[in-house]
Amino acid sequence: MGFYLIIDKEHGVPPRKHGVSWGKFSVNKLPSDVLLSTASNTAALRKELKLTQADLSVKSGVSYGSIKRFERTGRISFESLLKIAEALERLSDFEELLVPKGNKKVEDLYKSLK
Repeated sequence: MGFYLIIDKEHGVPPRKHGVSWGKFSVNKLPSDVLLSTASNTAALRKELKLTQADLSVKSGVSYGSIKRFERTGRISFESLLKIAEALERLSDFEELLVPKGNKKVEDLYKSLK
């Protein structure tokens, strides 16, 4: 028996559902890629702040098991992720997510009324 590799003719690489990937670089990332990179970034930030997973659990109120699973698999509830972000002093990073173009932040609107 032989091994057959299907190649995406446009990109010259094996096809990937919803995107084309070349190792860690990709044209379109999959949700699973974003989950894993977010988990990796969170673990790196935790270590940079010299916190253990247990420390982060106490500080965030998220169970130790959830933090351990998140850092390993990228799977966590959005609410728990926000609690972790708050404990790492990065909750404001989420305020920029999914903001419609042309919308101003509440602070900008408040400043304009002064």
